[in-house]
Amino acid sequence: MLRYSDELIDEIKNSNDIVDIVSQYVRLKRTGSNYSGLCPFHSEKSPSFFVSPNKQIFHCFGCGVGGNVFHFISKIEGINFRESVQLLAQKANITLPALDNSQDSKAEHLKAKVYEINKETAQFYHENLYKPTAKPAQEYVKKRKLDNNTLKKFLIGYSCSFDELYKYLKDKGFNDEEILASALVKKGKSGKFYDSFQNRLMFPIQDIRGKVIAFGGRVLDDSKPKYLNSPSTIVYNKGRHLYGLNNVNTNQNKKIIIVEGYMDAVSLHQRGIETAVASLGTALTEAQGRLLRRVADQIVIGYDQDGAGQAATMRGLEILDNLGCDLRILQIEGAKDPDEFVTKYGSGRFNKYVEEAISLVEFKIKKYKQELNLENTSDKIKFLNEIASTLSKVSNNIEREVYLDKISNEYKISKDAIYSEIQKIQYKNNRTDTKILERKTPRYNLQKKVENNVDETTLRRENTIISILISGGVDTYLKIKDEIKPEDFISEINKNIITKIYNEFENGKKEIYDYTILFDDEEIINHITSIMAEDYGITELEKGIEDILKTYKKDKLISKRNKIVKEMEETTEVNKTKELENELGKVIIELAKIK
Repeated sequence: MLRYSDELIDEIKNSNDIVDIVSQYVRLKRTGSNYSGLCPFHSEKSPSFFVSPNKQIFHCFGCGVGGNVFHFISKIEGINFRESVQLLAQKANITLPALDNSQDSKAEHLKAKVYEINKETAQFYHENLYKPTAKPAQEYVKKRKLDNNTLKKFLIGYSCSFDELYKYLKDKGFNDEEILASALVKKGKSGKFYDSFQNRLMFPIQDIRGKVIAFGGRVLDDSKPKYLNSPSTIVYNKGRHLYGLNNVNTNQNKKIIIVEGYMDAVSLHQRGIETAVASLGTALTEAQGRLLRRVADQIVIGYDQDGAGQAATMRGLEILDNLGCDLRILQIEGAKDPDEFVTKYGSGRFNKYVEEAISLVEFKIKKYKQELNLENTSDKIKFLNEIASTLSKVSNNIEREVYLDKISNEYKISKDAIYSEIQKIQYKNNRTDTKILERKTPRYNLQKKVENNVDETTLRRENTIISILISGGVDTYLKIKDEIKPEDFISEINKNIITKIYNEFENGKKEIYDYTILFDDEEIINHITSIMAEDYGITELEKGIEDILKTYKKDKLISKRNKIVKEMEETTEVNKTKELENELGKVIIELAKIK
């Protein structure tokens, strides 16, 4: 795979401090010389994710993921390493040279073309909206009271009939392969090309950087489906994006409102509520949740008030709650959705409802109450059990106490009884708590599960050697290379790491600025980052080298001694026994020299 030079990559890395970059996605808190936060790559409520400004690495002690700033951007944005280099170069205003053509660059070229096609298409649709042939769309946006500023802000447009877009893109110089890759045009059985979206009001979907990645189209009559959305393409995965997020004004406040449809979001923005986004489907994903957590202090879910909307709300709430988000649920009255409400009653009244949005616990209590007949004894017991289960997940003791008081007073049940049930539930869920603790286990323990032929002591010793080698660089390599050989390593992943580092120094490299960049394998990158993140208790490098060499030599001699003793027990030849005794004596003498 073609790549940019090490010097250029190093320049880009040095121009993008990892703390600054990660802070754009994760809320970090300083802890000593490092920073910690909730991992954006797995669900957790207690921080196990850390960033080291000194080492310029990140590592999660929960899921084991780690690396440098490029690896972080690749993973969080869902892009490859080269694209992460390009993105960070752009941030640092560093011009990148063109790479030679190859299979990889062909794929990158196609991806770039699809972005261009999407951009051209969005503009094409938008301009179509103002043509005489778009009268149905014009009447619709007029009815919805959307002004030109809003139409331009969201690039809302109109798709024409049959193959007008295809012809337009061909005139712009795009070939059939590129056009088909965008999924905006299809090829029929007859070989003819036709537009995927026809006679629809068009909503371009943009990523957080403002690049057009997909489209949603709404019919203007009673035909089905009402909404048609782009399928997944080489630039679009709906589970990773949110409609309108690129237009969110977080200066307005750090509160984001999630609504169900395009028009809900657009309508709210039209009326000055510029913190609304749509979820591109009713079921929120973890990736969308992490995206929201990165830009908002509080998330308000404002899905439709029908059955489907309520079910979607519950799914979304569970996902966001597991990610540690501050959640609120919008409870509007007098309208089926936020769009209808804000159109009827205005933004002032809507904002009041947003401020009064209820917590997850309150929402669940309300939901249980609606579903059950509390005049019925069995239903009342079921209701209180559900309440106890919900409160068992509330980690804030003060918050839990407030809810206990409220429930106890309202339903004439003693707090002690409810609290007793909470304790029972927490005891049953103890396994879950154990798993949370296990997620914080250093990576070398997780690695042991993969390489079960390697005992923990050996693995830690090998990890320590690599840690010392990374800290000391070429000078440490020169001191240990004659005593510590890669082939002596038991762990395959550690053997690969130390072999690569040794080869770099043997080939004349005087300094390695970033050890993670030596590897393409994600498992190796995660493991080497875990080694760099771990504290091996080495306060003085020279003393650390001396100690590890002594330990390593001693362990090798002990292993050799045990092997000789075993051979002596198994042989019956007199000469062989004498030979082994002499060899054993030498080993014992060598062991005695080690203090």
